[in-house]
Amino acid sequence: MLGLKLATDPRWVDIVETNIEEILTDHAWCEQKAATNAITIITLNSEHTDLVTDLLALAKEELEHFQMVHDIIKKRGYTLGRERKDSYVNELYKFMNKGGNRVQCMVDRLLFSAMIEARSCERFKLLSQKIKDPELSKFYHELMISEAGHYTTFLGFARKYGKDIDVEKRWQDLITFEADVIKNYGKSETIHG
Repeated sequence: MLGLKLATDPRWVDIVETNIEEILTDHAWCEQKAATNAITIITLNSEHTDLVTDLLALAKEELEHFQMVHDIIKKRGYTLGRERKDSYVNELYKFMNKGGNRVQCMVDRLLFSAMIEARSCERFKLLSQKIKDPELSKFYHELMISEAGHYTTFLGFARKYGKDIDVEKRWQDLITFEADVIKNYGKSETIHG
């Protein structure tokens, strides 16, 4: 369903299990950034009532996920560390059209968002299947389902509002670009690392 060209090596979960506190901190900040991204899209495209409505709900859900991860961090006696830079997302950002018109920029931002959700969904699925911690296995299974919904929301709006753009070609180009980016990741205890 996600259409990703390169699957995460399952051994990434072994790396994650060496430092659960780090993956949880990184994950918490990913949720915060996802909420911020949804608000940014709303701010830049507020004339689309349906987009605003759906992305407000999505942003709220992302903040709830941030709180859920933070609750797990506290329950385990960990501390939420400082915000982490997400090199994967920064590299993916290079694909975005920064000189196009408003619609092109909106479509690219929506596709960029869909891609991040797709990769997160794929990673959460892998965690839910392979991590030895039963609480985290269940938690990541539930989040995988949510991320899949976010992925389809962003992709759906790109298709809806990108009527004069070959959205499918742009999406396929992004999938190819992402495969090139992700091959350098999967080596650290971060959600996209």
